[in-house]
Amino acid sequence: MIGNILVGLVALIHCYIVYLEMVLWDTPRGRKAFGVTPEFASASKVLAANQGLYNGFLAAGLIWGLYLGTAGFQVKMFFLLCVATAGLYGAATVGRKILFVQTVPAVLAILALWLGL
Repeated sequence: MIGNILVGLVALIHCYIVYLEMVLWDTPRGRKAFGVTPEFASASKVLAANQGLYNGFLAAGLIWGLYLGTAGFQVKMFFLLCVATAGLYGAATVGRKILFVQTVPAVLAILALWLGL
């Protein structure tokens, strides 16, 4: 149960990231979340929306795994590993904050699922 709660939390985080990247990217809230200037936000709006779409696929995969129940163990693990890997890459190339927003929750969910919690 704890594992599924953490999977749900990771999915919710990614739904929020989708909203930030696809809807709020060039608003004060979106710019603050990603630390970008109005000029950069305006110039990169389409790229951010594309990135948001990919985060949406991660959320959808996690939700699908939850929907499958116990049969969704492999699906949840696959998408959590994708999230953790993306978070590691983002932390290395963009900023450490991504490590704590994406990778840590995903790794905790992986551990909880693996341990049967």
